[in-house]
Amino acid sequence: MTSMPPHPEATPAAAPGTTPTLVLIGHGMVGQRFLEELADRGVTERTRVVVLCEEPRPAYDRVQLTSYFAGRSPDDLSLADPDFMARHGIELHLGDPATAVDRTARTVTARSGLTVRYDTLVLATGSYPFVPPVPGKDSAGCFVYRTIEDLLAIEEYAENARTGVVVGGGLLGLEAAGALKGLGLRTHIVEFAPRLMALQVDEGGGRALRRTVEEMGLEVHTGVGGKEIVADGAGAVTAMGLSDDSRIETDLVVFSAGVRPRDQLARDCGLPVGERGGIVVDERCRTTDPAVYAIGECALAADGRVYGLVAPGYDMARAAAGTIADALGTGPGAPDGFTGADLSTKLKLLGVDVASFGDAHGATDGCLDVVYSDARSGVYKKLVIGAAGELLGGVLVGDAEAYGMLRPLTGSVPPVSAEQLVLPAGAEGGAAALGPSALPDSAVLCNCHNVTKGTVRAAVTEHSCGTLPEVKKCTKAGTGCGSCVKSLTAVMNDELAASGATIDTGLCGCFPHTRAELYEIVRTLRLTTFAELLDSHGRPEARNGDGCEICKPTVGSIIASLAPSVGADGYVLDGEQAALQDTNDHFLANLQRNGSYSIVPRIPGGEITPDKLIVIGEVARDFGLYTKITGGQRIDLFGARVDQLPQVWARLVDAGFESGHAYGKALRTVKSCVGQTWCRYGVQDSVRMAIELELRYRGLRSPHKLKSAVSGCARECAEARGKDFGVIATSNGWNLYVGGNGGADPRHADLLAQDLSDAELIRLIDRFLMFYIRTADRLERTSAWLERIEGGLDHVRDVVVHDSLGLCDELEALMAAHVTHYRDEWAETLADPERLARFVSFVNAPDAPDPSVRFVPERDQVKPDLTLLAGPTLPVRTLEGTSV
Repeated sequence: MTSMPPHPEATPAAAPGTTPTLVLIGHGMVGQRFLEELADRGVTERTRVVVLCEEPRPAYDRVQLTSYFAGRSPDDLSLADPDFMARHGIELHLGDPATAVDRTARTVTARSGLTVRYDTLVLATGSYPFVPPVPGKDSAGCFVYRTIEDLLAIEEYAENARTGVVVGGGLLGLEAAGALKGLGLRTHIVEFAPRLMALQVDEGGGRALRRTVEEMGLEVHTGVGGKEIVADGAGAVTAMGLSDDSRIETDLVVFSAGVRPRDQLARDCGLPVGERGGIVVDERCRTTDPAVYAIGECALAADGRVYGLVAPGYDMARAAAGTIADALGTGPGAPDGFTGADLSTKLKLLGVDVASFGDAHGATDGCLDVVYSDARSGVYKKLVIGAAGELLGGVLVGDAEAYGMLRPLTGSVPPVSAEQLVLPAGAEGGAAALGPSALPDSAVLCNCHNVTKGTVRAAVTEHSCGTLPEVKKCTKAGTGCGSCVKSLTAVMNDELAASGATIDTGLCGCFPHTRAELYEIVRTLRLTTFAELLDSHGRPEARNGDGCEICKPTVGSIIASLAPSVGADGYVLDGEQAALQDTNDHFLANLQRNGSYSIVPRIPGGEITPDKLIVIGEVARDFGLYTKITGGQRIDLFGARVDQLPQVWARLVDAGFESGHAYGKALRTVKSCVGQTWCRYGVQDSVRMAIELELRYRGLRSPHKLKSAVSGCARECAEARGKDFGVIATSNGWNLYVGGNGGADPRHADLLAQDLSDAELIRLIDRFLMFYIRTADRLERTSAWLERIEGGLDHVRDVVVHDSLGLCDELEALMAAHVTHYRDEWAETLADPERLARFVSFVNAPDAPDPSVRFVPERDQVKPDLTLLAGPTLPVRTLEGTSV
């Protein structure tokens, strides 16, 4: 560690009666936060503030950089309010970086020739991407992944590329890999360390992460480095040679192998820097020159570390601004300096939740690991426990739901055993759900802005914040990486409930309304687009935006279920609707672990003719598909590439099949036994009824998937009581059961009505389904809805059987409109060349199949060709006392 000499307090150098000048070099995330801290402390009212920014745009959210490829514009990523600079009199010079600092004259010179004299200078120059010194690294097609301009350049070059390599398997490297895959490139990740994200996760977490990443179709190379970049005669990349002498043919290379502090200005003006870089500062972020500060990734902090995360940078900004305010006497200073930071992090990389906190690698003497690993589902959880039972840290991969509660408990003994904390829901002995009440007020909920639970509670009780946006504005919590939002919401709701106040039950940060309320708004106002709904009924700060991953599919489902009644196009991939859909709906098929898709044609009631059965067999044979009979009496065809989907559908549609909607939140199946037609115990024709129900409700979009079954007698061979709506024959008609489901948390359905005629049965199911769709929450199965809704089964019976709310005519009319306007999505797609155009593996090479989708033979069929990752070798003690 580089030590600092005793430091005099910095004092303004401006002459009495003149306005001091503060110059900030760099306007990234930390620089913008520093300006906000100055404004909060009144410094900008008494000081001229000049900002020199190298990039052509103001500060933007670099943490969310990759969201540009998901549709967010550079303006959407901006961190500065449009009028922030003007409101506080800050002079911002874009595209004009500082080139020299003269500490004797106290001047800064910019590239344009502008020279500014300073009284206080703050360096927030950040870091630069490290590019390994491999031959050919400057070839055309080689990029770094750091700024919006980098992304724009990559996007343009990728239009003529088919394969890309990302050098670096850390946080930003995986994001870059996801971006290349999203651009339609076959993507490789090259990481010199033995595992991905080596700094954040341990060996077990790395295995789980790698397995999941490879299942997405990305190719991972660990334990090797780049040896050379091979270019053609025009100087463009054609391949990359690796240190193990292997070679990857590629058209594009992205270097994301870490960053280094940008400290050259400090070096040039004689400020001390660390042996491995970084401007040496003390706990107040002051350099050896009392007029010069350094914050963020360019600084070597008082604990001898350079921090590459935004949260420590914000803490440094706070410390420096407080010290400057102290010297000027303008406002609250900095009672605590910056002496180090918690490196806990939670991210979603390539759709995979990854989190680490505390002593994630178990370096503390005498600590023990408590591990849960499920390689099949890609979930890995490890908690590090100290000798006294205290939680020291942990690693979470695939399921980081508990991060918001576990991280604040670090250093304390959890109220339940560590084993309970890692086990999944439904497992014997777990899982224990810890709510915010388990946390002390001193627990830090928001790591980015160092906001404690007590501060959040005070925002509600002392500052009258009643919504999440209000809490965010008051405390800044949740405005960084966003990983703490769930915990913030829980603490806020607990405080509101304790005070008797109304709790914000909005669907998400974009809408203040519940799903049921949004349904009513769409139905009543006949809105047909997400944009209309967001702009007219979204939260003010969300209007004119893009929505989020919660509200977009939810509203897409609502519009689809109401399409005939409100005049919307019921086809889910037309226009704006396409951008709202979940993963499987994007291609009207189920995405599988190796990037291929499965296809489930509808077989109403499970009844199929020999000719149709032969067609399915021929299609499976001709396309090399794996064939499996499902638990819902269907035949599932696995292994189709995205470009093969229309070809398979065409064969099936020509034979009289249609989509089975196995990919959507819609009716999946109506199972049946053979009923009285064949069975000596049957009392009604269960097959006929199952076919009639399935054809009536096919394609019905709902908050969650719907399953049904019809049994021909009380022996219940179709398992109707394990379905969302199940029908069991009696000698007098049909009994209707509702709210059942199987899965990890099975529930028997409840009897809604009995001895119904055919017409009565269908009428009650119509009402039940439309009432459920109307009032259920997002992703809420009928079983959970029935237990949650006020009054439970009795209330539902009153509404759908006795018409207590006078809604039944309306519910029946909505269902009649659905039945009348049903269209098969497969046939609709096949009939429209524009719709067919989306079904390609690579948008820039539509005729090229995805080479990463591979298969190997197994039991006379095929299975995905995946790299199997073995778990750690554990000694197993036999009865004889020997280990094997």
